Parts: sequence; C-alpha cells; structure tokens
Amino acid sequence: MGIPVLLLGESGSGKSASLRNFKKGEIGILNIAGKPLPFKSDLKPFNVSREAKEMGVDRYTLIKEVARKSKANSIVIDDSQYLLAFDSFDKAKETGYGKFTDMAVNFESLIEFVINELDENKIVYFLHHCEITDFGKTKAKTIGKMLDNQLTLEGLFSIVLLCQTDGITHKFITQSDGTTTVKSPMEMFDKEINNDLKMVDTTIREYYNLK
Repeated sequence: MGIPVLLLGESGSGKSASLRNFKKGEIGILNIAGKPLPFKSDLKPFNVSREAKEMGVDRYTLIKEVARKSKANSIVIDDSQYLLAFDSFDKAKETGYGKFTDMAVNFESLIEFVINELDENKIVYFLHHCEITDFGKTKAKTIGKMLDNQLTLEGLFSIVLLCQTDGITHKFITQSDGTTTVKSPMEMFDKEINNDLKMVDTTIREYYNLK
C-alpha cells in the first residue's frame, strides 16, 4: 500500500523548490506541464504531457506505468492540478455534466492506484495549486464547482500540507487553523516546519516504519 501526500501552495510559494535536498535516484519527478526545476540539480524530471503525446497514451495511464516501474521510493507529481486542467481542455468540446464525473473519476483513480497498487514503501507527493473559496477557506484548486461536487480531493489524503512564504522565508503548515484543509497524523510534525520535502519524506517513513 503506497502513501499519497498532498502538498498545496500558490504559484511561487516553494512547492517545487522543496525538492532541492533530494539526490539523484532518491526521487522520481513526473512533471505534468514540462517546466524546469527552480534550482540547480542533477534531478531529471520526466515530461508527462510530451511523452504521453509521443506514445499515444493518456497522462494518467503513463503516470501509473512510470510510478509502478520507478526504482525510487519517493515520487512527485508536479503540478498535479494540471492533470485536471489538461483533461478539461481535452474534453472542452464534449457537452453534458458527464465529463465532470469522468474527470473526477480519472483523478480519484490515480490516488486509489497509489494506495492499492504501489509498493508499501512508496510515497507519492501531489504538488498542487490552491485556491480560496467564497467563504475564505484555502483548498485544493480544481476546475470549478461542478467538479468539486463530484470530488473532494483532500478527503482522499491523510496528509495535506500547505506551502507558505512571506517573500523571504518558506515553510510548510501541517495542521489547519480552521481556514485551510491542511491535516497530518497526530505527533508526526510540528505545526510549522521547514520547506524541505526530503525532511518530510524522512519523517513520514520513520512514523510509518517504511524503508
């Protein structure tokens, strides 16, 4: 049983930068939009959209195949909200509400794949943009209320972290103050921790006795 982890944050808040302390071979990076990493590194992201197009397969199928074969026990999907956005673009000419159910099912099936089909030592990090609702709550960004009615992303994760910055320092928030959907198991983290996904990965593995 693999572990999915949701890492929320606005663009520029440090989600991708949090990978900086991983070394080559320690993590597999599945890049949905094909953007380069924001730091110098030997890490080589896998361009999901480009490879899926060249191979003639959908992005979700390719991600599952690559994750299953990856020798790295830690995998990042960066930025996972583009899976929803690009799926929406692909279905733009389709009419009816059924396409929103299909998009929700596609994303949900990816998370279920991580939980039910990956090795128990694998952790998959979904780096995901966030948005603020009409009620002032920070949540995972989707593509509208129709999809939100079909799927509550955070409900599929036991660990949801929020990346924040004041322009100088970067940090992860690990517990909600009532205005976010952030959560983590009891005594796993302090309420605020350094913006370091390698440290987060180590902590999760120690907590659950993983390799």
